[in-house]
Amino acid sequence: MANKIIRIILIVVLFFVFFEIGIVSSYTIVTSEAPNIQSLLDMQISKITGMLNPEKVNDALIKDPTRVNISNRKDVALKMEELSNVDGVNVDSMNVTTFADTDNDNFTVTIQALGYASPNSTSGQIVISQTPSYKVIANGNATHKSEGLVVDVDTLNINSVLKLY
Repeated sequence: MANKIIRIILIVVLFFVFFEIGIVSSYTIVTSEAPNIQSLLDMQISKITGMLNPEKVNDALIKDPTRVNISNRKDVALKMEELSNVDGVNVDSMNVTTFADTDNDNFTVTIQALGYASPNSTSGQIVISQTPSYKVIANGNATHKSEGLVVDVDTLNINSVLKLY
């Protein structure tokens, strides 16, 4: 019985060692630099504890994002266009959601919109495409104002710009 327990513990330890060796070697191959082992371990621990945090698990599993309507959609689209370096953001495709309580004075929102690339020019002609080329995802702070719910454009930051194919 004790022999089986020792074998199981040995297998778990070997799995962990090979996993860590794989992470260190792949980091070395990708970055061409010597890895900082302590920072790699800290990053792994913080990611795992973040996933296992009961508050975040409950938020992700129980709550769906709440769709909110904002009154300054054009200003937000212009700021997203500027920050993401796309040539246009479609205001009609803008989707603003939040996991926070919308009754609070200030809360974080996630904004998703379709973005357009610059017009293609071929043989002297300019061809303007109506199909979006990018999906832009941003975060910002929203507050209640007299004109409705307003996103502070100074707090906008771009999470990702995804190329659509």
